[in-house]
Amino acid sequence: MRIVDVCAFYSPQGGGVKTYIEQKLRLGPELGHEIIILAPGDKRSVVERGPGAKIVTLPSPRFPLDRKYWYFADEAALHAELDALAPDFVEASSPWRSPAMVARWPGRVPRALVMHADPLSAYAYRWFEPLFSRETIDRQFKTFWEHIRELGQNYDRVVCASRELQERLEAGGVANTVLHPMGVEEGLFSKSRRDPEVRRRLLELCDLPESATLLIGVGRLSAEKRWPMVVDAVMAASHDHPIGMVILGDGNKRSRIVRGIFGNPHIRMLTPERDRIRFATILASSDALIHGCEAETFCLAAAEARASGVPVIVPDRGGAADHASGGAGLTYAAGSAEAAAAAILRLIDGPPLPLDLVPPSETMRGHFAKLFADYAGVKEHHGTLV
Repeated sequence: MRIVDVCAFYSPQGGGVKTYIEQKLRLGPELGHEIIILAPGDKRSVVERGPGAKIVTLPSPRFPLDRKYWYFADEAALHAELDALAPDFVEASSPWRSPAMVARWPGRVPRALVMHADPLSAYAYRWFEPLFSRETIDRQFKTFWEHIRELGQNYDRVVCASRELQERLEAGGVANTVLHPMGVEEGLFSKSRRDPEVRRRLLELCDLPESATLLIGVGRLSAEKRWPMVVDAVMAASHDHPIGMVILGDGNKRSRIVRGIFGNPHIRMLTPERDRIRFATILASSDALIHGCEAETFCLAAAEARASGVPVIVPDRGGAADHASGGAGLTYAAGSAEAAAAAILRLIDGPPLPLDLVPPSETMRGHFAKLFADYAGVKEHHGTLV
C-alpha cells in the first residue's frame, strides 16, 4: 500500500513523534509498503528517505506556542497534495484541525486517525481535576467530545497506543477505536548496555557517590510533563536516601524547572542525547526512570526503559502506566509529588522487582506489522463497499 501520513506533529526538532516517524519511514518499506509523511513546514519540499519513503512538506504557519512546530492552514492545498500523492490509505496524526480537513478530502480511500495526543488529559483534566470530577469536566468540554465522536464516524480506525485511552474514547462514544501499542527500536535497548562507568560519571555529575540511586527523566520540557512535580518528589525522597536525577530534555519550560531545582547539585538538566546508542547506554545505566505525565498516549521513554531492564516510576493514568505492568515498575497517584516520592522510596527500600520475568517490550517492527495488517484488512473491506 501507499500510506500517506498527514502528520501535523512532525518536526525535525521533535521528540517522540519524530522518533516514531523515523521508524515508520525505515520499517514501512521493509514490510512492503510505501510511506509518505505529509507535514507542515516553512516551504514546500520533498526529502527522499530511501526507496519507498519520503517526507513532503507544505508551506504552513509556525505554531505560535512552540516555534519548532507548524500547523496546516490551507485545506485546499492539503487536498490537492493528497490528490497528487494518490494514496491507498491515509493517516491523520492530530486530534485538532487537520483530521477534519482529511475527513473532508473527497478521495475514496480508507483512513485512520492515530491518537498521538490526548488533549483532555494534557489540558482539561490536568487543569481542573483537582476541583472537579472527570464527568463534570467532560460535560464542560462536550464540544471537544462531539468533535472526536464525529471524527470516529469519519475514520475507519481511531488508533490508540494505550489501553486507558482506547477504553476512555470507546466509553465516550467514539466509534472504530482500536488498540495498537507502539514499540521500541529493535536491537537498540537492552540491559546489556548497562555501563557502571557511565553510571558513576552521571552520579559524579550529581555530586554523589556510586552508592546513591540514579534516576533518569526523559521528555519534552513542557507543562503537561509535570517536571516541577517530579523535581519536588525527588527532593522529598532525598531526605531519606541519597538520590541523583538527570533530566534529558528541552522545551519552553526549562527556566521554570531550573528555578524549581533551586541550585540543588543532585539534580542536573542536560540537553537531549541525539546519538541513539549513547542514549540507550545512559538509559540502561540508570537505576530507574521517573516520569510525571499522565497524558501520554504511549510513553516511548518508559517503553525503552522497560526494554533496557530499568524499572519505571510512572503515574497510574495514561500510557506510561502500561509499562509498569508485570513487575516492570511502580505507579503512583497521578499529579501527586507526595505519592511519587513514596513510590521512589518504595522502589529503593522494597524488595527487588522481578525484572528478569517481565515480558519484553513490543518492537517497532512488530507494531507496524500488526498496524499495517489491520490497515490492509480495512482496505480490503473498504474495496467491497465502494
